[in-house]
Amino acid sequence: MAAPLRIGVSACMWSGDPHKVMFNGRPLIYMEASMARYLMRQNCAVYMIPPPAVTGTSVTDLVDGLDGLVLHGGVDVAPESYGERALQSQWAGDGVRDRYERELIHACYRQGKPIFGICRGLQMINIAFGGTLYQDIGFFCPDALVHRDAQLYEKNEHSIEMVAGSRLSLLYSGQTQARVNSVHHQAVKDLAKGFVVEARSTVDGVVEAIRRTVTHEQDPFVFGVQWHPEFQSSENTALLNPDVLLAHFVEAMRQRKP
Repeated sequence: MAAPLRIGVSACMWSGDPHKVMFNGRPLIYMEASMARYLMRQNCAVYMIPPPAVTGTSVTDLVDGLDGLVLHGGVDVAPESYGERALQSQWAGDGVRDRYERELIHACYRQGKPIFGICRGLQMINIAFGGTLYQDIGFFCPDALVHRDAQLYEKNEHSIEMVAGSRLSLLYSGQTQARVNSVHHQAVKDLAKGFVVEARSTVDGVVEAIRRTVTHEQDPFVFGVQWHPEFQSSENTALLNPDVLLAHFVEAMRQRKP
């Protein structure tokens, strides 16, 4: 039996709070359990990638032994990471994590390793290649749907339209309409050069999936979705099947592996 593919997952970060009892207020890096469980559905080994120390191990060293990269959801992207200033303090984001994930993206891209971004991960892919974001959908697009409801969280859902003929639509046998969960308040504003939109929110046109265009066989797989497939059960037929996306990513890793 072939050895499991090795998926690296970007770490969520918590800077620590001396007033919290947990871990005596010390800083943490972590991965949501749902992410690890989701990725292991395809017999993959999952490794959280820690930010490298100031000296010593580099990001390139950390990804050398991996077959692919998944960019985890989490805290807002800092507006400074795409050339803006936060218009409200609660949109300040985490520039430290942004820099770390940008390095991961570029290191894996240089090595030709497939990259799959989920929610914040899609947003980081977009800015890593030169795109920008809306700091807050409701502020900049007041007629938009509520894409993040703190009370409903992953139970918040809406319809999407997949671009006819896109790779995403073809993965679902030509389907163009679907429903997904929605847990984000930032979104793609200017799409990075070299990318195409593969799905949008049906009602308001907010970008829901992007893909790096491929011009020759050696171009790396880079793909992102704004929803959270790891929060879904494959038995929930009301939403787009999450296992199709995972199988697509895993197949990209298999095709690259010698």
